[in-house]
Amino acid sequence: MTIAATRSEPFAVGRPGLVERLQVALPKLVLAPSFAAILLFVYGFILWTLYLSFTNSRMMPVYELIGFDAYRKLWAQPSWYTALQNLAIFGSLYIGLCIVLGLLLAIFLDQKIRGEGVLRPIYLYPMALSFIVTGTAWKWFLNPGLGLEKTMHAWGWTSFHFDWLVNPQMAIYTVVIAGVWQASGFVMAMFLAGLRGIDGEIIKAAQIDGAPAWQLYRRIIIPMLRPVFLSAFVVLAHLTIKSYDLVIALTNAGPGGASQLPSTFMYSFTFTRNQMAVGSASAIMMLMTIVAIMVPYLYSELREKGR
Repeated sequence: MTIAATRSEPFAVGRPGLVERLQVALPKLVLAPSFAAILLFVYGFILWTLYLSFTNSRMMPVYELIGFDAYRKLWAQPSWYTALQNLAIFGSLYIGLCIVLGLLLAIFLDQKIRGEGVLRPIYLYPMALSFIVTGTAWKWFLNPGLGLEKTMHAWGWTSFHFDWLVNPQMAIYTVVIAGVWQASGFVMAMFLAGLRGIDGEIIKAAQIDGAPAWQLYRRIIIPMLRPVFLSAFVVLAHLTIKSYDLVIALTNAGPGGASQLPSTFMYSFTFTRNQMAVGSASAIMMLMTIVAIMVPYLYSELREKGR
């Protein structure tokens, strides 16, 4: 009987029971509805938008394929080139200023200063606000008849003028100001986490060798923050491309379409001008821009893990 029990034991161990099978299947069952919803409402609608961009859809979808006509119409629109130019201005200034300010704030807080626990929430607070709230607040502040300019005139500085909000040449820069104010604290938190994760022994060794502080940051600390720089760039680039509510709340893509971005162009042509095919084509161009950013990032991450 002992031999028979010993022989049957591997079979008993090798076959999982009902409880073990449920433990394996339960996470899949819980995640299945979310996975199905993502497939339908994210990737399904991406494919639907791609299909509509090859049709002649206007107010309602039309499912007869006509080729690249919507893309030709898109690139023939002067407002599309204005949106791309504004995207280049907004993206370069928004990403650059957020990274520089976020890094400087992180270095400042990393000095173990007093009141760090108070300053961190203050810097992070703007990110807790929605873009609609941020845009509305800055619209009041920058409005020449309500905010900064009127306040300066009331204080006696009558020669002060700040009309960027209503100036077609400068309106896009007000979007940069509001966006940087909101996102720089979040970038600061990313860099601060990166700084706190650097091995202190490396810094101590450099200090013992007599390296000055600016050389310490330039040659050791900042190069070690390369993954944080890359992550911050990807997050900010994604926010730049899909920025819509901030522009609508702050300038409403005006004056005269001067602060229009691809996202506002897409919404306008799809739901206001009833040119759904052209709007879908602009959405696909935005998607391709995001893919062009994400693919090198994912490749870099997988390559680092492979090493």
